[in-house]
Amino acid sequence: MAILPKAPVKRIIESAGAARVSDEATVALAQVLEDEAMIIAERAIKLAKHAGRKTIKAEDIELAA
Repeated sequence: MAILPKAPVKRIIESAGAARVSDEATVALAQVLEDEAMIIAERAIKLAKHAGRKTIKAEDIELAA
């Protein structure tokens, strides 16, 4: 089940130049984005913990990506 709403994901694909986007493509990209976001979030959490913080900062996300 996708966390990201389909409409913004579809707009991302359309902004890349797609004339038409199927629902299946939208759901597939949403899942890929969520999977990658989870990996980045987990890395960012480790970085914050290593720095002795509980709060995730933008720099943690940037370093994790």
